Amino acid sequence: MHTLSSRSHSQVIRLLILAVAIAIAVIGFQTWMDYQKLPPINLDPLSGGQTSITNRTSRAFDNPAANLTEEELKKHSEANVTFNDVFVSAPSQVNPGLGPLFNNTSCNGCHLRNGRGMPIIGSSTSLKSQLLVRVSLPHGQPEVMGGSVPVPNIGTQIRDHAIYGYQPNAEVNLQWQETEGKYADGTSYKLRSPKTTITLPDGKPLPEEVMTSLRLPPPVIGLGLLEAIADKTILDLADPQDKNGDGISGTPNMVWDVEKKATVLGRFGLKANQPNLRQQTAAAYVNDMGITNPVFPDPSGKNDITEEKLVSATFYSQSLTVPARPVAMVNDPTVQKGDRLFHSAGCASCHIQTLKTGKHQLAAISEQTIHPYTDLLLHDMGKGLADNRPDFLASGTEWRTSPLWAIGLTQTVLPYSGFLHDGRARTLEEAILWHGGEAEKSKQAFLNMDKGDRTALIQFLNSL
Repeated sequence: MHTLSSRSHSQVIRLLILAVAIAIAVIGFQTWMDYQKLPPINLDPLSGGQTSITNRTSRAFDNPAANLTEEELKKHSEANVTFNDVFVSAPSQVNPGLGPLFNNTSCNGCHLRNGRGMPIIGSSTSLKSQLLVRVSLPHGQPEVMGGSVPVPNIGTQIRDHAIYGYQPNAEVNLQWQETEGKYADGTSYKLRSPKTTITLPDGKPLPEEVMTSLRLPPPVIGLGLLEAIADKTILDLADPQDKNGDGISGTPNMVWDVEKKATVLGRFGLKANQPNLRQQTAAAYVNDMGITNPVFPDPSGKNDITEEKLVSATFYSQSLTVPARPVAMVNDPTVQKGDRLFHSAGCASCHIQTLKTGKHQLAAISEQTIHPYTDLLLHDMGKGLADNRPDFLASGTEWRTSPLWAIGLTQTVLPYSGFLHDGRARTLEEAILWHGGEAEKSKQAFLNMDKGDRTALIQFLNSL
C-alpha cells in the first residue's frame, strides 16, 4: 500500500509539473503574441530627420537645423539675437515698447535655453515669471471668434509685472500641496499640485467667476517640423467618437487665424490654441511682453516691432532642431525594454512615435521622417490635471499631447525645470502618475509595473 501511495504521489507531482509547464507555455505564447502586435522598436536615432544634430549637453536645444543653407544659417544666427532681445519701456534707443504690463522682458526670459521654464511666478521672485496665469469668463463676448472671453481690465492673461508708474494686473502667490501614494509593489511616491492666491491691486481676491489656468512655457525646439506636418496627417489621427474602441478619442482644436480671418486647425500651445508659429510668436510678444506687432497692433495701428523683427523671431523657432538620440542608448537592451513597455502600456496611442512632414516654405524641414511622440490632438486628461478653463474647442479637462522628443534632456538644459502644463511634476515619473482620463489605463499599467520595468520605461524616456 505504501508503494502504491508513493507511485500515486509521484504521478500527481508529475501531472502538476506538466500542468504548470503547459500554463507557462500558454502564457508565454500569449505574451509572445501580444509582443508581436507591438510596433517595431524605434531604432532611428534621428528624431528630427535630416535636421537632427548630435548634442546632448546643456546647449542641446540651442542648435539650428543641420541641413540649413549658409544663407539660412546666417538668418538663424540673426534670429537668435532677436529671440534674446530684452525689451525696456519707451522711450529708448534699443528695444523700446515693453509693457506697460508684462510677464517677462524677452522670449528667452521664459524659454530659457529654448527649454521648459522653471515653475516660478510673482513679482516678489528674484527672476521674472516663467509661469503665467491665463484667465477668462464663462460667458460673454469672446476676444476673437470662438476664443476665450476676456476679464474686464485684465484680458485673458494676468501680467504680474509693470513698468514704472503702472500696477500689475494682480499679485500671484504660488504654493505647493503634496500627496502620497504607493505602487502595487508597495513603493511609495509623492506628488505635488499648485495652489495659487491671486490678489488684485485693490487688495481684493480675483472674483470667483474668473476661470484661471496656470501655464509653464513649453520648449521651442522642433516647432518648425511640427508646423510642417500636413493638416490631413493630424486630422487622420483624430478619433473623437472613439470608433476603434481603444478608449482614446483625440480631437483637433479648431481656432481663429487672425490674419486669414478664418477658423483653422490649431497645433501650438498647451491646448493647441494657435494655428501657426507666426501667430504664436506674435501672441507671445503682445501677451507676455506687451509688445504690439503687425499681427496684434495697438488700437491706433502702431507697432512696437517691425514686420522684419516678427519674421525673424518666427524663423528662429522654425529653424531650431532637436538633438538626435545616442546610438548607444537606442541599442541599449534596457532602453529597448522600456520602448516595448511604453507601447504595451498604451502611451503610444497619443504619443505617436513617427510622423512625416509635408511641404514648407523652409525646405530644410520639408518631407522629413521625424519622431516627435505626439499627435498634436486634444485628449481628456482627467480631473487631476483639469484647469476647468475652455480654450476654443478644448474643454477644461483637455490638453494637447506634448511632444516627448528630447524630454530626457529637460533638466540637463535647465535644472529644476518642471513637467506638465503647470510644472507640478518634478520628474518624468511624477508626470506619468498625474495622467488620468484617456490615459488612466496607461497610468495604471505603470503603477502595476515592478521597479525594474518602471526603471526601464523611464530610461527609455530619458533616451529620447
